[in-house]
Amino acid sequence: MTINTSRRGFLKGAAAAGAVLLVGARPDGALAAASSEATQFNPFVRIDADGTVTAIVKHFEKGQGPATGLPTLIAEEIGLRMDQIEYDFAPSDPNVYNNLFFGPFQGTGGSTAMANSWLQYRQAGAAAREMLINAAAKSWGVDASGISIEEGIVKAGDKSAPIAEFVAAAAQLDAPAEPRLKDPSEFRLIGNDAVRRKDSAIKGNGQAIYGMDLHLPNQMVAMIKRPESRGGIANGFDDSASKEVKGYISAAVLPNKAGVAVFAENTWAAIQARDAIEVDWDMSDAETRNSDEIKAEIMAALDAEPTYNVNKADVAAVSAAIDEADKVIEKTFYFPLLAHAPMEPLNCTIEQTADGTIVLHDGAQMPTGPHMAYQQIFELPPEKIQIKTMLAGGSFGRRATPDADYQVEAALAFAVTDRSRPVKLVWTREDDIRSGYYRPAFGHKVRVGLDADGNIVGWQHQIAGQSVIKGTPFEAVLVHDGVDHSSVEGVADSPYAIPGMAVGLTDTPKATTVLWWRSVGHTHTAYTMETMMDVVAKAAGRDPVEFRLAHLSDSDNPDQARKAAVLRLAAEKAGWGNVPEGRSLGIAVHKSFGSYAAEVVEISGDPESGIKIEKVTCAVDCGIAVNPDIVRAQMEGGIGYGIGHVMRDQITLTSGAVDQFNFPDYEPLRIGDIAAIDVHIVPSAEAPTGVGEPGTPPSAPALANAIKAMSGMHIAVLPMDENGVTFV
Repeated sequence: MTINTSRRGFLKGAAAAGAVLLVGARPDGALAAASSEATQFNPFVRIDADGTVTAIVKHFEKGQGPATGLPTLIAEEIGLRMDQIEYDFAPSDPNVYNNLFFGPFQGTGGSTAMANSWLQYRQAGAAAREMLINAAAKSWGVDASGISIEEGIVKAGDKSAPIAEFVAAAAQLDAPAEPRLKDPSEFRLIGNDAVRRKDSAIKGNGQAIYGMDLHLPNQMVAMIKRPESRGGIANGFDDSASKEVKGYISAAVLPNKAGVAVFAENTWAAIQARDAIEVDWDMSDAETRNSDEIKAEIMAALDAEPTYNVNKADVAAVSAAIDEADKVIEKTFYFPLLAHAPMEPLNCTIEQTADGTIVLHDGAQMPTGPHMAYQQIFELPPEKIQIKTMLAGGSFGRRATPDADYQVEAALAFAVTDRSRPVKLVWTREDDIRSGYYRPAFGHKVRVGLDADGNIVGWQHQIAGQSVIKGTPFEAVLVHDGVDHSSVEGVADSPYAIPGMAVGLTDTPKATTVLWWRSVGHTHTAYTMETMMDVVAKAAGRDPVEFRLAHLSDSDNPDQARKAAVLRLAAEKAGWGNVPEGRSLGIAVHKSFGSYAAEVVEISGDPESGIKIEKVTCAVDCGIAVNPDIVRAQMEGGIGYGIGHVMRDQITLTSGAVDQFNFPDYEPLRIGDIAAIDVHIVPSAEAPTGVGEPGTPPSAPALANAIKAMSGMHIAVLPMDENGVTFV
């Protein structure tokens, strides 16, 4: 069964159309074209015989906008309106649809969807345009240089025709090796504020099909009974009580003994049967630590010699300079475990076709991972595995696990059946909070020395926490000289010009399975850097904005110049220096994922009776804003995500088991928590960079700095409500 979000499926369209123009990249990276009768080179652009243009989107849609952004690039280059282009999600094929920043790996993450596709999709659209124009030139007997395509109509003087008239002829032409890309002065869609998301209507009227919506004929629902603490294994089970549940089918210990799969006719029966089953757990190797013990380990690591000298600094010299400074500021920070908590809990559906092909229906963020895992589990060649990507209701990193955790669960559950019925794996919200992956716990210890004039003479920064990358298949590629860069990003590579900076890192034992979380390491490094910049500015007797700008003063350094520009813009738009009575402002600025974001949080009230977040003003430089409406939405979402979690959220452990279970005790941001958000996009001619994550890092420190400006309270241990701060 094929599930698509547009009107025509990729495979169905290629097989049924009388003539189809397909333009994309061959495995060697060259542009290629084919008709429905010729070899298909896994294209990015499909044009059916009736003129319907479809963008084949290689990045999955979890709400961040590639199902609009990538079609925009193609529509711009061909010469279409946005209502003249459809989209389908690409099949799993890392040879063609790989993320160009990830190597031979197909995946979405790190705010790279637009950045790595910017030229690739424009070139595919431009190639299609030139082929259509060349076909028209031959048909009309005119020079191709005088032909254009506007709103899907091919025009040359007094001649005009819809592109459908030239699809068959164009399909016989070779794709140009280097098609001409349009000059930015020719853009009509890219950067257009009026362009709206292509998936808004179906999401608003309920027509959108998410993984949780999928119901295949004769499917079973599977839920996994998991151990309360990481590391427990199942020896066996008693399903006597489960057999009393109407709709219960069977249960089986997973082949890896990580849990027990409970099968039922529907979701409610699966929940009830799983609750009733009794499992014999072997917890001898399970996690037993409490959160206080984990925190103590991290704090102890901060006080010891770091394992890694991240930036190869002369630590002794930096320490001596700080010791001899006129003023020394020292702060220690702690960041707890956090859950991702996307609105759609994890799920996927697996089936086997008549020819033995295994098909996975999933909001697949990194399809190459489960594709490779399934080859091993089912002992099949890659062509016998299909992944049909569906819409996903959020992720924030959770769907991109290095071990394809939930997809492997589904495969193992399917493997213990006779494979005659599809199996839909469903996680509940409680599974998501209690049995998932988490933003790792981290600590920072910072010592800063100031001279008599308030200038920084040394900055010693110790970081300790749980590595996301070590122990995963990505370690060989992403860990260098022992350093997991995601643990120190935002500090070790900060654009600030800080003299005498030394960065140390120590890895601490993982208490749970940890994973990248929206903005990854920047979620804790930005908080530390930006609250410290405020503390140090105050100690130096200087304005926080002026103090930051003084460390971004190299006009020849684009990194510093762009960061300074967003800082100035956010401060200006927020009315920095002209604070209304009864209000306080806090500011933060940070670079992440190639983009620069500055945010000012305006609050009223007080910590004891309740703080109200009146407004967040944001300035962002993300290069060319392909879809400004989506950029604003992503910045708003990132701001809310960052603020919502530091206000009151944390994951705590008791004897290794997660204490929280659902939204009542792991409460996400609510609509009334922030009264207003105002986003300003810096005009830019630079290539697009990320927007899905850069809004998150500055939001929490800007709020913390506003609270400090109001009350003098410096919040170094999160969440904020643990410090007696209440919000209204």
